[in-house]
Amino acid sequence: MWKKVRILILLVILLIVAVNAYRDQNQNWSKPIFVQLHPINADGSNITAQYIQQLSHQDLAGVEQYLKLQASKYTSTPVHFYFKLGRELLEAPPKVPEQANVISIMLWSLKFRYYAWKHQRSLDLTPTVTLYLNFYDPAKFNVLKHSTALEKGRIGSVNLFASKKNSERNKVVLVHELLHAFGASDKYDLSSGQPIYPIGYADPNQLPLFPQAKAELMAGHIPTSHNESKMPESVDETLISDLTATEIGWKP
Repeated sequence: MWKKVRILILLVILLIVAVNAYRDQNQNWSKPIFVQLHPINADGSNITAQYIQQLSHQDLAGVEQYLKLQASKYTSTPVHFYFKLGRELLEAPPKVPEQANVISIMLWSLKFRYYAWKHQRSLDLTPTVTLYLNFYDPAKFNVLKHSTALEKGRIGSVNLFASKKNSERNKVVLVHELLHAFGASDKYDLSSGQPIYPIGYADPNQLPLFPQAKAELMAGHIPTSHNESKMPESVDETLISDLTATEIGWKP
C-alpha cells in the first residue's frame, strides 16, 4: 500500500516538473510577463549600498516600452512586461564556475535553483522571471564578469554597475539576460566577444557594412569593423533580430 502511495507521489512530482519545464520553454506571450528584480550589494561597499537604497522603478524607465515595441515588429499579440523592484537580498547567488565543464555547470545550476527557492517569499507572488541584480562600485570594478540566466527555472544573475552614469548600459545587460530566460542565444563569439556575422549584426545587409548603427541585443555590441565593436549606450541603440524573436517565440 505505502509503496503504491510513494510511487504516486513520485509520479505527481515528475508531472509537476514536466509541466513547469514545458511552461518555461513555451511562453504564452498573450499573458502579461512579470519580472521580479532583487538588488544585491555584491561588493559590500557603502557606495553600492547607497545606490541600492535610492533605486526605484524610474531606473527601469523605457525598458517595458522597448520590449513592447520590439515585440510588435513580430507579433500582432500585444506583449506586456511589468518589472517589479523587490526587496534587497543579503546573499549573492552562486557564481558561475570559471573552469566550466558539464559537471560543474550542472552543480552550479542546481545550486542556483536552490538559491532561488530559498529566497522566495509569499510577497513575491509568482513572477514569470526572477533576476538577481548584483551591483558593484565602478570605482573598484572596471570590468564585470559575464551575467547569466537559465531558461529552465526562469532565473538570472545579472552583474551591474552601482552608478547612475551606467544606468542606461545596465538596462542593456538586464534585457539581454532577460531574453536568455526565454530561450534566446548569445550571438557573439565567446572567445573574442565580437558579434558573429550575420546573426549578431543588426543590419547584416547594410552597405557599407561598417559601422553598424545599432547592436543586435543578444550580440551585445555594435560592430564598427570586422574586428572591433562598441557597447551600446542604451537599449535605444539595440534591436531584437528575426532569429532572436524566433528563439523566444515572438515569430513562428
